[in-house]
Amino acid sequence: SEAPGSCAHALKQEVIMASFASWFAKRCFSASLCSAHRRLLKFADRRACIGLKASHDATYHSFHTSSSRCANTEDFYQILGVSRTASQKEIKKAYYQLAKKHHPDTNQDDPNAKEKFAKLADAYEMLSDEVKRKQYDLGFSPNHGSTGEQQYYRAGSTNIDPEDLFRRIFGEFANFSHFNSVFDDRPEFLMELTFLEAVKGANKDLSVDIEDTCPRCNGSGGEPGTKVSVCHYCNGTGMEEINTGSYMLRSSCRRCGGRKSIIITPCALCRGSGLTKRKQTITVPVPAGVEDGGKVTVPVGGREIIITFRVQKSPIYRREGINIHSNVFISVAQAILGGVTEVQGLYKPISLVIPAGCQADQVILLQGNGIRKMNSYSYGDHYAHIKIRVPKKLTKRQRSLVMCYAEEETDVHGTVNGVKASGKRNGPNGSGMM
Repeated sequence: SEAPGSCAHALKQEVIMASFASWFAKRCFSASLCSAHRRLLKFADRRACIGLKASHDATYHSFHTSSSRCANTEDFYQILGVSRTASQKEIKKAYYQLAKKHHPDTNQDDPNAKEKFAKLADAYEMLSDEVKRKQYDLGFSPNHGSTGEQQYYRAGSTNIDPEDLFRRIFGEFANFSHFNSVFDDRPEFLMELTFLEAVKGANKDLSVDIEDTCPRCNGSGGEPGTKVSVCHYCNGTGMEEINTGSYMLRSSCRRCGGRKSIIITPCALCRGSGLTKRKQTITVPVPAGVEDGGKVTVPVGGREIIITFRVQKSPIYRREGINIHSNVFISVAQAILGGVTEVQGLYKPISLVIPAGCQADQVILLQGNGIRKMNSYSYGDHYAHIKIRVPKKLTKRQRSLVMCYAEEETDVHGTVNGVKASGKRNGPNGSGMM
């Protein structure tokens, strides 16, 4: 045994005190954790009052941040470019379009394409499930641990393989050459417009060949009088579940296309598609001010078509946005003395005041006489380019008057046919000598 006051005894006492300090610190830390745990449970109870289920035995923990995609909190709606009230169809379409655009296979020169593609997968995985979407909107992560734990949402918390998710959802449509058949089902037609039709707007008829509901089967796709079989792929729900690894996604059945049934005897007219092509005449509302290449969407029956405008060039006007340019021809006398002429405007004749001494190619502004801006009450401007029309034939009196003017003219470099040289005229250097 060590004697009191010895070095060995003092060392032993220090070890005992250090152990006690360590034990005491752990107890205090555990107590603080329990206190924090109780506060979190109380908070969860309050959140449960607004519809969020909270487990009283839940364990709250920090988030896993090993993924390169979880550096910052992300707005999934913003990533997909949809509003917070977007439907599932709109969300799926947005994901498809952006995933196709940023797919690494088609963007091999873009080093960020893989990361963008992965973020899109994260966003779609979360928002495509309504239950998890609601939890995400409330600010909580819908990814529960094995012990029923619940945590606040943070970007990158999903572990889905983006490529695997993309292929599972679109299945046989994964080949880019077939993507348009999934979403881009709105046919597009061209409409020729005159310059003034595009400027002023019009209601113009267009004959189109368009797919519409089959009149024989009323769109069912089955031959009238025959039965259909329930789709066993989706069990007649029209929806299929796709296992992403972390949870199940619901999507339109790829076997029946969401119809819930399989056609045994296809319609003889539409061959099971439920649609037939027929010629229709539709009235297209041409918006005033539309430019070449502009588009409008027109409803036809139960679907929409896209109209693209091709605007013809005008022999009178040149267009620059909502401004127009035209040539205005005036006489020699008008150019010298000034006057008023009439300009053919887009909507009505315009009186143009010509200043005395007007020069060729001088531009006069006719403010507010241009093209009306689409979806606005403002107008562009009309620019009149002055062109002086020189007569090729003169009467004897006109010729005599011009000769008299030429004899008095001093600002001449060179000679005038039929007029004797005068000492008053300027030479090439403006010295007053010929």
